[in-house]
Amino acid sequence: MDFLLAFDAGTGSIRAVLFNENGEQVCVSQQEWTHLPDTNYPGSMNFDYVKNWNLIILCIKEVLTKAEINPKSIKAVSATSMREGFVLYDEKGCEIWACANVDARAGGEVEALKRQNSELETINYKLSGQTFALGAVPRLMWLKNHQPEIYKKVSAITMLNDWILYKLSGVLQADPSNGCTTGLFDLTRRNWSEEITELYDIDKEIFTNVNEAGTVISHINLEVAELTGLSEETLVVAGGGDAQLATVGVGAIEKGQAIVSGGSFWQQELNIDKPIVDPNNRIRINCHAIQDLWQVETIAFFPGIVIKWFRDSFCDKEVEEATKIGKNFYEVMEEKTKNVPVGSYGVIPIFSDIMNFISWRHAAPSFINLSLDPEKSGKHVLFRALQENAAMVTLGNLKIIEEVTGHYPKEIIFAGGASNSKVWSQILADMLGVPVKVPKIKEAAALGTALYAGVGAGIFDNISDVVRKVVKFEKKYEPNMEHHQLYQELYKTWRSVYVEQLKLADRNITEHMWKAPGLTI
Repeated sequence: MDFLLAFDAGTGSIRAVLFNENGEQVCVSQQEWTHLPDTNYPGSMNFDYVKNWNLIILCIKEVLTKAEINPKSIKAVSATSMREGFVLYDEKGCEIWACANVDARAGGEVEALKRQNSELETINYKLSGQTFALGAVPRLMWLKNHQPEIYKKVSAITMLNDWILYKLSGVLQADPSNGCTTGLFDLTRRNWSEEITELYDIDKEIFTNVNEAGTVISHINLEVAELTGLSEETLVVAGGGDAQLATVGVGAIEKGQAIVSGGSFWQQELNIDKPIVDPNNRIRINCHAIQDLWQVETIAFFPGIVIKWFRDSFCDKEVEEATKIGKNFYEVMEEKTKNVPVGSYGVIPIFSDIMNFISWRHAAPSFINLSLDPEKSGKHVLFRALQENAAMVTLGNLKIIEEVTGHYPKEIIFAGGASNSKVWSQILADMLGVPVKVPKIKEAAALGTALYAGVGAGIFDNISDVVRKVVKFEKKYEPNMEHHQLYQELYKTWRSVYVEQLKLADRNITEHMWKAPGLTI
């Protein structure tokens, strides 16, 4: 049997996931990693390319040991990664600087760029679909200003998934679905934009070749084969950004399909067949990993992180209870919430706002409208309110997408860790008023990456056919329309309260949960 190896470089870990030729997961190896700040530069989040490459080697060795297969049976490898993080190289191809995805050191550069030209960010957005909030331009300007000796040596730039493939093959290249998140891509051409580089006096010679997902780059090089046990015969194939390849891994490969990925962040993606931009610059536009598609993307900040914060801050007793009975903490909490009504007795969580890409910030975290009755504001109620709130932000983001595109999804594919929850899946269906489908395979990004590796290796004829064959769904949640109507009214209340809470943070009376680097209110 033939096998495919996918690397999934997330914010918190690197995973090597082995799939067979039927798209079935065989085994996985995972190593946690952290991205440490430089104490000299507030907001920095460095990517340690030396240590992290060693972790990748460990993952490869462990997969080969677990799988007990002939390395030559691994026909191709590919990689996906968190977006926005990137690596810079010198003329010899050596890494000289790298940052992870939400590195926020360049606030001063954002302010300077806006002073230079108040319309610059809007111009950049219309060309690339990206603002300064997550893009590479401010960080490149930061490097030029603060570490010019490094900036002068920059000869190439790649994203983190491309860096993994470079380490495996020795070939520098980039792909559109992750490369576009730099804000240096021309959306229409799906390639680097010379027009954008001229705006900032960035040397266009740093741009590497661009390959669509599924393109064969090279083979595993000899040094890596000796280090890891992989075969030099194994092909190295272009991959892409994790959100885009996750949509492939759950079958969202056609125009009009929509996916909600529920993890630390929640992303809402809608497939479109032509790149468009929002006149009000609120939402993000990316290249899909599918060559003839793009994606409208909105993001809810931290729903998964907020749930973990709530667990770790307030639920020691429930964690202990879950351990004793051998259940997951989240299962225990959802059992306790089964009698909490829709709307959680009016409790209003204030965490992520709906997306506003050009002026992205969130109010101070809080719970509003608590009752002094413990049955109406206990931990079980607050937990349910947080689940509803994640779905409410999703609803708000889809409303913006509908305003811009004229399209509201007829159904949603729900993936990521949150989709393991039957309660959360039903809340999402009720909130959105459309059916919610949950795929069987939860390793969506890794699966999408492996399928493209298989296309490159010739195991699969094309991505569309293999996705239709491999991707299956375990359950479909139909919306309760009575609950949906209640949620529509509750959404209006939440929006009114959020606007007032955001004003407090904007006036520095409270502190924003998060604010884009360099954003001044």
